[in-house]
Amino acid sequence: MHVILAPAPDGRVVLKTLDAAGQPTGRDAAVELARLPDAVREIEHRSRPRWVWRSAPDWYPSFLAEGVSVERCHDLALVGGVLLGSVRADYTPVLPPNDRPTEPSGALPPLPAPKGQASLFEDAPAQGPRADVLEAELVAQLGAIRGSADPGRLRLLAAADSAGALVAAEMQAAGIPWDPQTHEALLAEQLGPRPRSGERPLLLEHKANELRGLLGAPKLNPDSPQELMRALHRAGIEAQTTRAWELREFRHPAIPPLLEYKKLSRLLAANGWAWLDAWVRDGRFRPEYVVAGVVTGRWASRGGGALQIPKQVRAAARALPGHKLVVADASQLEPRVLAALARDDAMAAAARDADLYAGIAAAGFGGDRAKAKVALLGAIYGATTGESGRLMPQLARLYPRAVGFVEQAARDGERGLIVTTHLGRSSPPPSERWKRLQQSTSAEEQRRADAAARDRGRFTRNFVVQGTAAEWAECWIAEVRLRLRRLAAQGCRAELVYFLHDEVMVHAEESVAEACAEAVREAAAAAKRLLFGDAPVQFPVSVAVVDSYDQAK
Repeated sequence: MHVILAPAPDGRVVLKTLDAAGQPTGRDAAVELARLPDAVREIEHRSRPRWVWRSAPDWYPSFLAEGVSVERCHDLALVGGVLLGSVRADYTPVLPPNDRPTEPSGALPPLPAPKGQASLFEDAPAQGPRADVLEAELVAQLGAIRGSADPGRLRLLAAADSAGALVAAEMQAAGIPWDPQTHEALLAEQLGPRPRSGERPLLLEHKANELRGLLGAPKLNPDSPQELMRALHRAGIEAQTTRAWELREFRHPAIPPLLEYKKLSRLLAANGWAWLDAWVRDGRFRPEYVVAGVVTGRWASRGGGALQIPKQVRAAARALPGHKLVVADASQLEPRVLAALARDDAMAAAARDADLYAGIAAAGFGGDRAKAKVALLGAIYGATTGESGRLMPQLARLYPRAVGFVEQAARDGERGLIVTTHLGRSSPPPSERWKRLQQSTSAEEQRRADAAARDRGRFTRNFVVQGTAAEWAECWIAEVRLRLRRLAAQGCRAELVYFLHDEVMVHAEESVAEACAEAVREAAAAAKRLLFGDAPVQFPVSVAVVDSYDQAK
């Protein structure tokens, strides 16, 4: 059963009920905005429908603020984006482009109002398309999925992205438990006391002075790339950029303090006092997640750097008293996904151990794990020159199906073809500029065309693997969420608070932390079955039950 949520012209909210195929059942209702949370709670308890809305941020954050959560939804914006780009589906959208959100608003979700204040739903009604438009869009999407080349896979992808939308809203509302005092102490230890506005922290300024002395540049502002490059050249360091990997190539006494300065400066900019003031409130860090924000389907974040919490401040992500953090990491996800996609039984056998690279090394690289890793990642990411290129023939002899799979994706990309993930997310077509370049005839332009073709081949080679890994991970968190909801129904308090590509974090009461750890493991096995059935590839997850995030790694 589907229930569409849409604003009505009279200021109320329409609840339009449809069957599994998207056909109306005639059980429509219109409720006052202030009564909407209770109405949704009642329908959810009675029927557990799949809620249909233009985009989860239109409604769900406000429901969560009123203590109302739902089990399932169909996010028309996310599913429409998949279908519009997928070569497996014939889909004509109904929602006009200006009614199809492409990025989050940037605003944090509303938090529960203190007791005695008015309900969040006593304000103006939510804006957006009317129920008949959403119904037509849903019918178009369900029809496109049913008529696709592989409806089962596209249906799973639609459900996974929609579940991701619920998880993203719930994680933002819950927030990562964050101890400001610990964060302040970490900053003081590494940067010095909190500085006045416009000043560098004391230890960072000391490092800057050391650098000025070693470079003979007493007025150097090391935060200015132009000034820094001039100072480096005057000191005989002929670097072309100030990137760390290039600076490490030079032997000069100024290089170590410069690298340390850059490291501390990044900490100050990304997670310093300004970050703490802006993003942590009431003991929680609440970033905004962007579901399928990357073209491969990976998530992104908007503000706060949620997907790049550096090691220097992870100790501040700390469980509340009486609670634990359950931190799980899917080991070597993308190589295992490649083995499953290619149905390469030999690579699957190497992946049976916790360390896939060690298994590959034992099979054909003389036990040298580093070489095995370089070769396999080179195959996935297209680094087929240098050391990885030298090792590629041995990898291809060991695992011809896996190497052949990514090589075919690369050749397709080089020819301008579109590649598709396991569940049906397709890569973008080549640009018109790319196409024109491929038709060029001059020698110089042909060299550029060949380089552009190789670049696109590297992209499509990785797209199928990274995109399918993103699908596995989204199914994983959806399964984790379902299991946590079952625990909550038994009175156990646990919440999913963080997700990063192949890692999840659950904040749980200490008494149920081990049960949550087992739920995370079970969810990984369920995600594998959903995507790959009985394929002999294992997807192990390492789980740590800890007091703070830094203890998990």
